[in-house]
Amino acid sequence: MKIIYKDGHVDECPQEEELHVLRHSAAHIMAQAIKRLYPQADFAFGPATQNGFFYDVDLGDTKLAPEDLEAIEKEMKKIVKENLPFKAFILPREEAKKLMAERNENYKLEHIDDLADETEFSFFQQGEYIDMCLGPHICYTKALKAFKITQQSGAYWKDDSKNKMLTRINGVAFRTQQELDEYLVMLEEAKKRDHRRLGKELGLFAFRDEAPGFPFYLPNGMVLRNTLIDYWREVHRKWDYVEIMTPQIMRRTLWETSGHWDHYKDNMYTTVIDGEDFAIKPMNCPGTILVYDLEPHSYRDLPMRCAELGNVHRHELSGALHGMFRVRAFTQDDAHILLAKEQIKDEVVRIAQLFDEVYDLFGLPYTIELSTMPEDHIGSVEDWDVATAALADAITSIGKEYIVNPGDGAFYGPKLDFHIQDSLGRTWQCGTIQLDYQLPGRFNLTYVGADGEDHVPVMIHRVVFGSIERFIGVITEHFAGAFPTWLSPVQVKVMPITDRTADYAGQVCEKLNALGVRAETDLRNEKIGYKIREAQMQKIPYMLVVGDREAEAGKVAVRTRKGEDLGAMDFDEFSAKILEEIKTRAK
Repeated sequence: MKIIYKDGHVDECPQEEELHVLRHSAAHIMAQAIKRLYPQADFAFGPATQNGFFYDVDLGDTKLAPEDLEAIEKEMKKIVKENLPFKAFILPREEAKKLMAERNENYKLEHIDDLADETEFSFFQQGEYIDMCLGPHICYTKALKAFKITQQSGAYWKDDSKNKMLTRINGVAFRTQQELDEYLVMLEEAKKRDHRRLGKELGLFAFRDEAPGFPFYLPNGMVLRNTLIDYWREVHRKWDYVEIMTPQIMRRTLWETSGHWDHYKDNMYTTVIDGEDFAIKPMNCPGTILVYDLEPHSYRDLPMRCAELGNVHRHELSGALHGMFRVRAFTQDDAHILLAKEQIKDEVVRIAQLFDEVYDLFGLPYTIELSTMPEDHIGSVEDWDVATAALADAITSIGKEYIVNPGDGAFYGPKLDFHIQDSLGRTWQCGTIQLDYQLPGRFNLTYVGADGEDHVPVMIHRVVFGSIERFIGVITEHFAGAFPTWLSPVQVKVMPITDRTADYAGQVCEKLNALGVRAETDLRNEKIGYKIREAQMQKIPYMLVVGDREAEAGKVAVRTRKGEDLGAMDFDEFSAKILEEIKTRAK
């Protein structure tokens, strides 16, 4: 595929960039279609995304309905069929501003003013549409062969809630119609797996207008949450962590020392106690630092591994909230490790092995991303270089690969982000390992080394689930609500065929619960087929049907949520089977 660059030259597109160029060009073609249908449209930003593209546009008082999105897509197809060439040109600042003013592109004018150091600006034109853009783009509109408008939403100009809310129109684009069709099938499957819908249907969690962004855990959700936490505690005991708990609210001075007040205060909830400013913690790390500082330490104490299921609060914009994936209160499955510099490599390797164990249990493969120093960092460039090299060296030493994400590190240090892949091939950033040379020094932490001198420890921040809430959302969609038996809120539903066997069903249920199996009875006066179908809809792993024959023989007729009929089993045979499944955490 040939593409055109901002200086006007045409060349073959590198294969790894094809989709990005196609999707970026699709955003321009969509903007042209919108402008034809809505001449008053004023365009903001329109980038390519991981699977598609979007454009943020000010349509004045116009509100779009679903049929309007269909009309925009239809107009895009006309533009593609017209096979308009993309042309590139560059203008000096004042001419660029004049062009955008003539075309009533007010957001582009503001963007030019924001780029105060730029003396010239590049533009791309197809037909009557002109857009300020760095490119590159396809050479002709006909090269865009497979695309679809998917949805609209709201987005603030420059992602700032103080600015106007614009209309964001999203689409997807692929090289071929077959790739697009496969992606759309995946989207339909994703809708069926939407954790917000399944959370309601399965009685896991809920959200209310009275507490936007703050989840309510329902009974089944609490079982799921507590089972995950039990496993988390088991893993951390195995890997030699101690568990701590630190306060929810701490003085502003603490957050000033940590640097969070300068870098994160807009996302923090604050209050006043006895005339002093306090903040509800958005992170757990300063609390661990205060625990370390309670007593002196020597090199023999290190690494000191402190794990904390800390409830943190962050003020997320209302437009960013999304089920359990983006909430304002969540439990961070944190661990903070204080250690000597020479211990970094071995400790990062150890953490990666813990991550392997956890993600393998849930059937979640992953990729690793190394995020480097951002512009708003604290600490010296030299420290950052050493820390970044330490992470890279540790992860490559165990045969793992990573890609670099420049400038996306935490303000206090570089990090390794673990992007897990679910059963639909979607990726989610959950685990992270962050190396911090800054916070221990800011709090004057020390340990006595083997040389008898004081040294400043290094801190590693790491999570494996990311947060309990987010991980519940991810695995709910990954398993489509059909959790492995060990994780299922209800593991067995016992169903009498008639009232005559209700007592026997109750006895079976009671014996299972006594063995630690989460079992319930369904004693409703309904046909057994109805009860089975409903239990399958509730994703319950096993259904035990008991009639007169089963009651007389002390057996149970076993069915699975997949529709398998395993036949009649002795109670002891079935209980041994399910207990082994739970004990081994079978997938």
